[in-house]
Amino acid sequence: MSASASAAVSTSSVAESTRRDSVPEIIAASMVGTAIEFYDNYCYSIASASYFGLVFFTSVAKSNMALATLMSFVTFAVSFLARPFGSLLFGHFGDRLGRKKTLVVALLTMGIATFLVGCLPGYDQIGAWSVVILCVCRACQGIGLAGEWSGAALVATENAPKGKRALYGAFPNLGAPIGFFCAYGLNLLLETFLTQDQMVAFGWRIPFLCSSVLVIVGLYVRARMSETPVFAKAAAENRTVRHPLRSLLPYWKEVVLGTLAMGITYTLFYVLGTWSLSYGVSTLGFAQPEYLGMQMVSVLFFAAFIIVGCLWADRSGRRKTLLITTAVTLVFSLVCPMLLGQESVLRVMLFLCVGFVLMGALFGPCGAYLPELFPTKVRYSGAGLSYNLAAILGGAFAPTIATALVTRFGIVSLGWYLAVMAAIALVALFLIKESKDKDYEA
Repeated sequence: MSASASAAVSTSSVAESTRRDSVPEIIAASMVGTAIEFYDNYCYSIASASYFGLVFFTSVAKSNMALATLMSFVTFAVSFLARPFGSLLFGHFGDRLGRKKTLVVALLTMGIATFLVGCLPGYDQIGAWSVVILCVCRACQGIGLAGEWSGAALVATENAPKGKRALYGAFPNLGAPIGFFCAYGLNLLLETFLTQDQMVAFGWRIPFLCSSVLVIVGLYVRARMSETPVFAKAAAENRTVRHPLRSLLPYWKEVVLGTLAMGITYTLFYVLGTWSLSYGVSTLGFAQPEYLGMQMVSVLFFAAFIIVGCLWADRSGRRKTLLITTAVTLVFSLVCPMLLGQESVLRVMLFLCVGFVLMGALFGPCGAYLPELFPTKVRYSGAGLSYNLAAILGGAFAPTIATALVTRFGIVSLGWYLAVMAAIALVALFLIKESKDKDYEA
């Protein structure tokens, strides 16, 4: 075969390997797993705030319910502590073997662990072993979750046309409010028709068991998607590496600063979604269905401002968008305690809606911002590690820290906690350079 013919075959092979899925296929493949991820996390956060103290820490709950709830929040953190290991594992295979295969395995790992949580016996059946098994399931859930977001973000952004990468990066991030709405909606429905005793006895299990339906749908969608054109082109041109984690070492600064920049996003997320539910019911005196309803309304602002934030990021730049939104979050942090001093629907709704507006504007652009910090050969590993370390820094102990601070020092301490996290993020964003396209074009 002549040299020109070989070149033609090679070009044809690359073109074939870089076929893009349709926009609906990209949206479905990137969004479905993230929706399940956040559905699982929110089901766990609701259960840990409301039921796990009674189910898994029964002996403690009989004498001190607040301590039992605090201990259940600690099990909530186990998933986050497992995430760096998951991001290293799935990042290695995602950068070496491709996004598609890795995402299918991540989704399956996450789904099985979540389903098993719904099957666990409680403390009354097997004693302390129930807590041990719960923590093991939660750790496995975290390992699966760790490979999910970064892969989904790459499915979206590595298929995006130039100039719309942040907007495409919104697709997986929109899975967060969808998962939130499904989790809180199902729990609200259950709590409307079941008594408190029934929810403790078996009702809390239903959302975990129902996740199996979402996982089946997700696996079907993921199995049909194509490899991203950017990775396919890199593989065809022999630009992938055998040891992605080793190749990630020169980018340690991007990992650290990306982690610090995104920490406030997770803190705000779980203060609004998990801590405030416990505080609103136990301290402010709202009925749980009433507070869940307020959170479901406010999450609509979260979804809307994911889109707004991404459109702004495509127009003005990721870093500028995140800097301004983080600065506004710092101001909100110092004001928000005044909204939580009494049982007032108007004040609590203002706290939730403004908080979720800021959360959306922070969370949306990160789908493009973090992956753009790294070249294709280590993008899955780098973006995933930054994102999951930020989950530990900002989210793992956010409900526990907020509960402990408010119990000891009062509601004003919540504002200072959020303000410190926002200040850390601002410093990191000032230090890190504007994201570059690097080799993002297919």
